[in-house]
Amino acid sequence: MQDSDDIKPGGCCQAPAATPSASPQELTARCEAALAAVQPGPKALTAELRARLVKIPGGFFEMGARRSTYPGDGDSPRRKTHLQPYLISPTSVTNADYARFVEATGYQTVAEFEGWTFVFHLLLDDLSNFPTSPPGLAWWRQVHGGAWHSPEGPGSSIKGREDHPAVHISWFDAMAYCKWAGLSLPTEAQWERAARGGLSNRKFPWGDALMPDGEHAMNTFQGEFPRSNTGDDGYIGTAPVTAYKPNGFGLYTMTGNVWEWVSDRFGPRPDPVPGKPARDPQGAVTGHERVQRGGSYLCHVSYCDRYHVHSRTKNDPESSTGNMGFRVAGAL
Repeated sequence: MQDSDDIKPGGCCQAPAATPSASPQELTARCEAALAAVQPGPKALTAELRARLVKIPGGFFEMGARRSTYPGDGDSPRRKTHLQPYLISPTSVTNADYARFVEATGYQTVAEFEGWTFVFHLLLDDLSNFPTSPPGLAWWRQVHGGAWHSPEGPGSSIKGREDHPAVHISWFDAMAYCKWAGLSLPTEAQWERAARGGLSNRKFPWGDALMPDGEHAMNTFQGEFPRSNTGDDGYIGTAPVTAYKPNGFGLYTMTGNVWEWVSDRFGPRPDPVPGKPARDPQGAVTGHERVQRGGSYLCHVSYCDRYHVHSRTKNDPESSTGNMGFRVAGAL
């Protein structure tokens, strides 16, 4: 493990993009082919899944932050944005949800066909069995056999965690579920409007206080990152998707717990134009990386305090780790 002096503030709790067994182009092609092969589920199923979603009213809102802690993230300046009404899931997609999809389709995630994924070191029993880490990120360990159904590798399972968010999910894996479910990933703007819960220019779904009334309101890292997590919020890894109070729109864990993929590419965005708000923006036109929102159980004020409603990061769409999940959306 790196000395704490080597932990530089401003890093991200995400693991870096995975190094594929094949060339990056071949892996992307494999992911695209797997996604294309997924067939939509029966109408009764898609209707059932759609009925779970919550309606978010259309209208204007201020997207982003006045000033960014991490300028490279591109979450500032604020941009006046207008959205049409839409639907979004009240929770992240759970292990039970994803298991149902895999049972129906036989879909294999990127972590499964690549044969490994990254797991946070405190979730592993014996680190000597997992010696490989990305350069400079010793808290992430390569775990062969890790996947959504075995979050900490062989011998682990999702039994008892059916209501936790599905993790080790790449953007392509999330899109495959959406295709089967007859739904979509939310756009970044849809995600942020939903996360804000009807509040304006606040840091969190409930307001500006990190711990409202002295209570934990989301699942993040407490203690000394990355060495020790006290678990004061009740969890060391993922939490059940309804573990904390919902926001004003009835949505749970919009910050903390797991990073959530959205549909947008991460790339250059046009500067806001005074008097001309963006309308239903779809994100950058170019770029391979995709946007993730919301932060995770590894976000900590000393290193990666990207647990705000405006916070964003990015990763390759083929990458997956133990703190990557997603939620779904639908059109009206």
